[in-house]
Amino acid sequence: MFRKVLIANRGEIAVRVARACRELNLAVVGVHSTADDVEALRRHVDETVCIGPGPAGRSYRNAAALVEAARKTGADAVHPGYGFLSEDPDFAEICAANDLVFIGTPAQVMACLGDKSTARTLMREAGLPLLPGSLEVPGDVDEAARLAATVGYPVIIKAAAGGGGNGMT
Repeated sequence: MFRKVLIANRGEIAVRVARACRELNLAVVGVHSTADDVEALRRHVDETVCIGPGPAGRSYRNAAALVEAARKTGADAVHPGYGFLSEDPDFAEICAANDLVFIGTPAQVMACLGDKSTARTLMREAGLPLLPGSLEVPGDVDEAARLAATVGYPVIIKAAAGGGGNGMT
């Protein structure tokens, strides 16, 4: 079991995770960028660490900065919240390589489910119910139109590698 959790997220997400950690009597580390309201964060965590400048790519999506913050504070676990690095199998592996418990989906599962076609195939093989659709990515617009006519309208077109609703039309 771990004792101190670094929350690799911000705002309401970080607050909810911090409250859950407190209920479990875990110490909580919050992270922030230079653009964040640190005082609001400090009300919910035991300590805070600045992980970089305001753009998320240079702070909340910066795995090296998050691992360094965990090391600096003695955190032994990282909770990614959702969004940012929560669906990144590489980040989960980086945490493991640095002796940090990644509180979330295992890297190998994320890698399998990140591709929606692979995920649908795995679900079918496991006997889980699937919405009507394609297990394969249509090769062109005409093939997609034929599939849509077979499935019935309305349809959702989902990017095979999209995440969190990104790429849905």
